[in-house]
Amino acid sequence: MELEVAGLALQERYKLLTALVIPRPIALVSTRNENGIANCAPYSYFNAVCEDPMLVVLSFNLRSDGVRKHSLANILRTNEFVVNLVDEGIANGMHISSSEYAEEESEFAAAGFTPAPCRVVQHPRIAEAPASFECRLFRRIEVGPVRDIILGEVVHLHARDGMIDPATRRVSEAAYRPVGRLFGTRYCTTRQRFDLPGPLPAD
Repeated sequence: MELEVAGLALQERYKLLTALVIPRPIALVSTRNENGIANCAPYSYFNAVCEDPMLVVLSFNLRSDGVRKHSLANILRTNEFVVNLVDEGIANGMHISSSEYAEEESEFAAAGFTPAPCRVVQHPRIAEAPASFECRLFRRIEVGPVRDIILGEVVHLHARDGMIDPATRRVSEAAYRPVGRLFGTRYCTTRQRFDLPGPLPAD
């Protein structure tokens, strides 16, 4: 099959991109709105892109009602945000937080997450997350009427005790079990790991 991209509807492009580019890491972005209510929401248009400066990239579209997402509104208002990484322990809470809540509702409460203070930025991190990146807005790229690309500079890192070796800075495979996004409500774990070149593990 061959598909001419120009002839695809936007929803078809989204469906193909998100079903083919898998698994994707998940940024569980936490912020606080101007009324002090803690907000968090997952984004799988997300990745690490640079180490000097230490940058992550996020992509935001509009809510189903056509309004800017709360996370993006809070980022643009404060120029700060937190990226909480997702592991198996908080996967269900992450999925609960993906629903569209009213601005006066806190996804932290709905998902059972605990707000914890950050060292540098004003927004809360998720205490249960295996790792959290405190970020400052590095650059905003307005792609079109429904899409914004946000580059965030990581200015402080939190990690669960025992996950990072203090001498080597290596992350423990045994202690970190991230969850990846597939498509729709489908996710995956990283329990099956292997080296290449060599045989792939059996099913």
